[in-house]
Amino acid sequence: MAAPMYHPTAQLGKLTFRHDLDLSTEQLTAVLDLAGQVKQSRQRFATALKGRYISLLFEKPSLRTRMTFELAAKQLGGDVVAQDGMIGGREPLKDVARNLARWTDAIVARTFSQQTVDDLSRWSGLPVVNALTDQYHPCQALADMQTIKETLGKWRGVRLAYVGDGNNVAHSLLLCGARLGMHCAVATPPGYEPNPEIVNKAEKLAAASGGSVEIVNDPASAVKSAHAVYTDVWASMGQESEAHERHETFAPYQVNEGLMAGARPDALFMHCLPAKRGLEVTDEVIESAQSVVFDQAENRLHAQKALLLTLLQ
Repeated sequence: MAAPMYHPTAQLGKLTFRHDLDLSTEQLTAVLDLAGQVKQSRQRFATALKGRYISLLFEKPSLRTRMTFELAAKQLGGDVVAQDGMIGGREPLKDVARNLARWTDAIVARTFSQQTVDDLSRWSGLPVVNALTDQYHPCQALADMQTIKETLGKWRGVRLAYVGDGNNVAHSLLLCGARLGMHCAVATPPGYEPNPEIVNKAEKLAAASGGSVEIVNDPASAVKSAHAVYTDVWASMGQESEAHERHETFAPYQVNEGLMAGARPDALFMHCLPAKRGLEVTDEVIESAQSVVFDQAENRLHAQKALLLTLLQ
């Protein structure tokens, strides 16, 4: 008898990760705790996903995301199949999703549109991981929260200043940091602030956790007394035509030694990479002893292992 067709239903009771808030605060902290365990004891989890297979779909090029998800699956005893290119370009997305549901156990998608991730989840019935969309970058935020806890020993009370474009990275940092009791300040040029709906959600989450959210246009105000200063590229993939204009607009938002001097003397410098040195950050800052950018990059592997274990076990 043929297997029943999948229909556009809810998640069939399965946990998924289309965006940051798909994990409750309790699930978020549990994943981060598990990430620390995975990092400390690789062999303990070496066969945890034996016989499990993950689809990787990439509309955007990647170094860290691609490599760390492949390594995560394989180091947990599973494996991946991968395809590059626009999802749903050659055949309807709903057909892609239902094919993958017959072959694999989860989907990891790095796409432009958030709707693509939502539709993959809707039609496949599998756990779907948002490996980056134009609206969210939740896997990066997991690694960032892990790095902050490892380096500073806590989340609650930490002031995290994000300087630059109010983009997907800023959105996920707000949604995660606010739930963990952090004080999140975002400084952008006028007109480049984070999505107001996401800011509103973060403010409500911060009110419940004892944290706070602050959206300003003055970078010096944001970094004042900050425990960590974070930035990202000024023009993301898909915004290449805006690059020249953005470089002029964002020039006062460069993270340099002068701006870092306004933060705490031991403040961390953070960046999701790849970095455009000489634009959003100077070489002196990213190569300084305060920089933890490669710790963040390493923790992509461990945080994503913990996420896959949570979704697939």
